[in-house]
Amino acid sequence: MAYLALKNINKIYPNGFHAVHNFNLEVNKGEFIVFVGPSGCGKSTTLRMIAGLEEISSGDFEINGKRANELGPRQREIAMVFQSYALYPQMTVFDNIAFGLTLMGVDEDEIEERVNKTAKILGLTDYLDRLPRALSGGQRQRVAIGRAIIRKVGVFLMDEPLSNLDAKQRVTMRSEIAQIHRSTGATTIYVTHDQTEAMTLADRIVVMRDGYIQQTGTPKELYFNPVNVFVAGFIGEPPMNFVTGTVEKGHIYFGGNDIDLKCKPGARTAEKIAAMEGKKLIFGFRPEAVTLTPCQDAYVLKANVELTEMLGDNANVYLDADGVKTILKVTPHEIPESDRELTFYLPYSSAYFFDGETENVIETE
Repeated sequence: MAYLALKNINKIYPNGFHAVHNFNLEVNKGEFIVFVGPSGCGKSTTLRMIAGLEEISSGDFEINGKRANELGPRQREIAMVFQSYALYPQMTVFDNIAFGLTLMGVDEDEIEERVNKTAKILGLTDYLDRLPRALSGGQRQRVAIGRAIIRKVGVFLMDEPLSNLDAKQRVTMRSEIAQIHRSTGATTIYVTHDQTEAMTLADRIVVMRDGYIQQTGTPKELYFNPVNVFVAGFIGEPPMNFVTGTVEKGHIYFGGNDIDLKCKPGARTAEKIAAMEGKKLIFGFRPEAVTLTPCQDAYVLKANVELTEMLGDNANVYLDADGVKTILKVTPHEIPESDRELTFYLPYSSAYFFDGETENVIETE
């Protein structure tokens, strides 16, 4: 039995806005689940329903097999870390971390022991006497996390906790959150719009769009087996390239390139491509899947180099093929010159096909 279960959860506000549609998810004890999607997709609303901060319009939320819809936030034994830190500015780090225990009437000696232990885990031992204004953004976020984990609850909810940090602090805090999760063994549900955070932290990712779940799976499953164009384009950096064309005798054409769709092996694949004749098809490939070295069993494609970006360990190459824009990811030693035609190679096995109308993936062998 799942530790947490959300069954046909809906959120409809009094003005009629339907924020979350038929949300279904089972979470095992100790899992790290990440809700990811663009702003307004319903991920924070779902998190708040789990926390008990938003009323569930319909459906069932269960903790250990027992319905918990009517339970208040404290009764659910859930701790939440907010985007804004929500620290008390007049209290020291020690008092901020201890605040929940103080309200519960925990003995002072036990509070001191637990605060010191939590501070050691978070690297805050030397800052316990400071006020929040004397801390960096990353340190404030650690205090907010400390206030949550000190309660020894079974579930941690984190709502975009790194969005106020700079790029370097986000990388550091991602690592620290992963270590905290391993050390506590608690079930964690984490909300973000940053797919890099999702890919690096999650055991499983829930991709949301317009209040609907698009796909749930491990980072590897979502990267290699996206169910539709939205997931394929949202997961991966730079995002997947998409070329839309009409299927003509098993081919699509763009910018002087001839894509023989039948090259992807498998009888079932050929049958499905044949059924697409005369219809719109979206051809997709990831920027890092290509090579500039000739190889067998690969599409040979050409486009003009518009711009290159040197990023250190790799480089982005922006291409244009008669108005069709694509991006390649290459090594620093392969950066081509701008304003010239570039030939590149895409292995058949790295190509994705999507239905031009539904945008759902066309399963291939």
